Amino acid sequence: MAKDSGRNRNSGGSSSTSQKKPLWLRMVRGLFVWGFAVALLGAIFLGAAVFFTERELPDYNALKSSQNGQMIVVRARDGSELVSLGPSYGKWLPYDQIPQVMKDAMVSVEDRRFRDHPGVDPIGLARAVYVSLTTGGRAKATSTITQQLARNIFLNNSRSFTRKAREAVLALALERKFGKDDILELYLNKVYFGGGAYGIDAASRKFFGHSATQLSTAEAAIIAGLVKAPSNYSPTADINAAIDRGKVVLDLMAKNGAISEAEAQNVDFTHVNIAREKGQNSVRYFTDWALPQLDMLLPQTTEPIEVWTTLDPAMQRAATAAVDSNVPKGAQGALVSVDRDGAVLAMVGGTDYVNSNYNRATAAVRQPGSAWKLFVYLAALEAGYTPADRVVDEPVTINGWSPQNSGRSYAGAIDVRTAFAYSKNTVAAQLGNEVGFGTVASMARRFGITTPINTQPAMVLGTSDVRLIDMTRAFAAVSAGGTSVEPYGIIKVTTTSGEVLYQHKSVQGQVLVPPNVAAGITDLLQTAVATGTGRSAQIGRPVAGKTGTTSSNKDGWFLGFSSGITTGVWMGRDDARPVPGLSGGHAPARAFADYMKVAVANRPVQEFDTKLQLPEWQLEPDDEQLQGNPDDYYYVDE
Repeated sequence: MAKDSGRNRNSGGSSSTSQKKPLWLRMVRGLFVWGFAVALLGAIFLGAAVFFTERELPDYNALKSSQNGQMIVVRARDGSELVSLGPSYGKWLPYDQIPQVMKDAMVSVEDRRFRDHPGVDPIGLARAVYVSLTTGGRAKATSTITQQLARNIFLNNSRSFTRKAREAVLALALERKFGKDDILELYLNKVYFGGGAYGIDAASRKFFGHSATQLSTAEAAIIAGLVKAPSNYSPTADINAAIDRGKVVLDLMAKNGAISEAEAQNVDFTHVNIAREKGQNSVRYFTDWALPQLDMLLPQTTEPIEVWTTLDPAMQRAATAAVDSNVPKGAQGALVSVDRDGAVLAMVGGTDYVNSNYNRATAAVRQPGSAWKLFVYLAALEAGYTPADRVVDEPVTINGWSPQNSGRSYAGAIDVRTAFAYSKNTVAAQLGNEVGFGTVASMARRFGITTPINTQPAMVLGTSDVRLIDMTRAFAAVSAGGTSVEPYGIIKVTTTSGEVLYQHKSVQGQVLVPPNVAAGITDLLQTAVATGTGRSAQIGRPVAGKTGTTSSNKDGWFLGFSSGITTGVWMGRDDARPVPGLSGGHAPARAFADYMKVAVANRPVQEFDTKLQLPEWQLEPDDEQLQGNPDDYYYVDE
């Protein structure tokens, strides 16, 4: 009995001891067990995925022959071919023919642990997760060269987690099937460098005019720097940005031990010669603006397509000639012309696309000068003014600001029509102050100005930067009777077999101002061309428009419309330095006239509707009658 009791006590003691294990210890143990099990299952699943993916991978020759990129034929509105864009492939260079400096530059900037990881860089992943946890931001791990190769050959550029997981599995499988040298050879011959160039040989020929086997250290650094953002660092678009990026690549090469610090410092970029592209002309300004819109208009596709655009070849030639023949020496010029429905008929973004593909018609922001008065007078007309109302052109001071007229002369009592035609600054200042500078800014927003607008008094003279295409859109809305106009460049997109992938649909524009306001501003714009500052824009048929000149003759503008076509012209220097003699009423107005004579030649003459049908509240002379008869009031319970 005693022995039995002892055994019971001992067993009871053991049970009590086991129950006294700390809770945290049991939780840690459970987490460790479950974590190990989950990790083991994950490893098994990953291994199986990599194994089966490796078995399905094409052989090396098949990967070499696969091509990226999409062929795009761009057509004018008459069906003629404007340009054919697509992938450009140079000569395939075997690994031992690729300059060592090119290989070192690419590895240094894109994947410095390329030789050490299995396809996915665990150190880079760990750092990305750490940065995400410590900064609260989203984890940003740079893809390895192998991952980029997998994405370029097999996947798309979507940012989904599923795509990243597939990319990682493919990278691991590629590393198992092929050697590091094979992968780097594939990558350097297939990666995209911008401008349609795939592979280092195509890039070298495009940017430097020779084979990649002859690349210098500076050229290799520039090419390696393109992968991150081909359009931003393209040497044909911005050589300074390309060189700055190349210097970053050299610093990384020095840190990676590929070259010495002294070698990096001694690389001379001044001897880099950029090859001039052949067959480029002003049409490319238009295609550079229109084609990126395909990303929004089409589902993702890699098959060859034909893009039918709104561009009129004859008008484009006339626009180019008009800008070239009138732009002052040393200055740049831009032109945008739209039809009554918003179709862009012609676009010139500069005087020489080869030397500068910067599109001043759509990207440059410059002060519009007196062309901005369109919005001042629109606001005044909407507030109750008419073209015949009397105003006083006299010195004025608003919040310490005293605007001056051109020539510093004052006409005294004049009508609104004359004040606009001769671009009287003092009258614009008074009107802006009366209706409110915020109201003028709101009117500009209403008519399509997308850039920031200041509301200081001087804003009435055009001190806010604008884009030419936005100002042209605003004048087109006036031409459309005060109805909004949306510029567009693509009519339809088809496959090479004729299947329609996209078709532009016309939509009714929004009414921006009442008909009497649209008629009133058209009256003012027509007078400005007939007798005012825009006389050089006359073309032998009704034209309505406005000049604009900024201080020190830095910018010259003319914007106007006739027979349903609205055209805007800007001229000036890219560095915003003064251009002697430049004013909106001279070179820009003459360029407008030269172009419009061709553009409207086959269109019927169209008289403007400037007859004012004033609303009742402007016709009523008795203030009491404006309030109505109290007996007529009634209440409606909605």
